[in-house]
Amino acid sequence: MASVKMIEVVRGGRIESTHSGHVAVVNAEGELLYSLGDPFRPTFARSSVKPIQAIPLLESGAAEAFGYDEADIALSCSSHSGEAQHTDRVHAILKRAGIQEEALQCGTHIPRSHDTYKELILAGKELTPLYSNCSGKHTGMLATAKFLGEPLESYFLPEHPVQKRIKRVMSELADFPEDQIGIAVDGCGVPVFELPLERLAFAFARLAKPEALGPKRQKAVERITSAMMKHPEMVGGTGRFCTDFMKTTRGRMFGKAGAESVYCIGDRETGLGIALKMEDGSPRAIHPATVEVLKQLNLLTESQVEELMHHYRPELKNARKETVGEIVASFALQNVKTLINPA
Repeated sequence: MASVKMIEVVRGGRIESTHSGHVAVVNAEGELLYSLGDPFRPTFARSSVKPIQAIPLLESGAAEAFGYDEADIALSCSSHSGEAQHTDRVHAILKRAGIQEEALQCGTHIPRSHDTYKELILAGKELTPLYSNCSGKHTGMLATAKFLGEPLESYFLPEHPVQKRIKRVMSELADFPEDQIGIAVDGCGVPVFELPLERLAFAFARLAKPEALGPKRQKAVERITSAMMKHPEMVGGTGRFCTDFMKTTRGRMFGKAGAESVYCIGDRETGLGIALKMEDGSPRAIHPATVEVLKQLNLLTESQVEELMHHYRPELKNARKETVGEIVASFALQNVKTLINPA
């Protein structure tokens, strides 16, 4: 099934560009309720499943052994901006675990925080893996390996016990055969999973309603999702959608972005899991589309939509900072039951 137009880029009252995509909305029983485009599109989850990748950190006992608090747990699920609040905390966790910063194999890049980058340049300091948006996740993987007595130097490779453990948890959460999960290499060097979009949505539905997962996993999942919602600043950073979204929903919903325009959400109140994928991977399209899905599902109040308006209908600015257009969501979710049994 082809993707469906979801986003219009409007300049001067005219449509300049469009972005198409896919949506899957699944309940905690695994039923596909709403969709758009192809809800079964094979999709690399990218960083959207970091909350799932963090589960072995807690289940193994490593988080407790190395003194992880709630903010640390949230950071392990993050694609952070490289602000001091993030890098200082990563450094502190590594120190408590007795792991050298050089053990991080996530590579490095310019931090999302422009202020942080300016400070580094002015101070004449070098970028290190600490500033990678994935350093919190990698630190959690290293901590797990250290606690379980597993090799640190190869923790990022698919055959390492850390990565095998994570893949098994991904399979269990998504209720998808482990040998059918596609594997490639993520931007930070660890394995990245490819699953049907609706299986990603189901995994997030189970994160939202983890009672059926068994006591140990339920406890780990509840600690992870609660930490994300209590410390959303750790998951993203200043002005980031993940952070602003979770602040706005005030302990009800958790969400996580993935590269190439993936977004996944779990709603604790309804038990719904939501997964979106923009076909062209455009980062400018995913947030307006995400808010529109939540709006159509009546999961956000009018005041909450207003709080997220700068993400929902972002303005286009020219080089003189003048508003010259906007990005607008333009689609309607389809009720799957109506499609199967039309009136």
